[in-house]
Amino acid sequence: MRLTLLRCASMCIVLPVQPDGPKIRRQRELRGYGLRGFAKAARISHAYLSRIERGERRPQPEVMARIASVLNCRIADIQRDATESNDERQDR
Repeated sequence: MRLTLLRCASMCIVLPVQPDGPKIRRQRELRGYGLRGFAKAARISHAYLSRIERGERRPQPEVMARIASVLNCRIADIQRDATESNDERQDR
């Protein structure tokens, strides 16, 4: 399980990093990026990005930060709630 560290004043909170793959794909497409171009901008392979978007991989916090940076959003904006499914088939 991947974890992310959030610092607040004098305490630290560790939360799992759970990307919302379909949301990442929608945001990428809305910004006009193809899979390969976006992956290059985020400095990851296009195959890895595809797996993240399909919910097959949970990236390290550093990768999530790069994806969020290219999307010009916060990591929290591309994470899913712990109770949400990351399977697009259930959205149909």
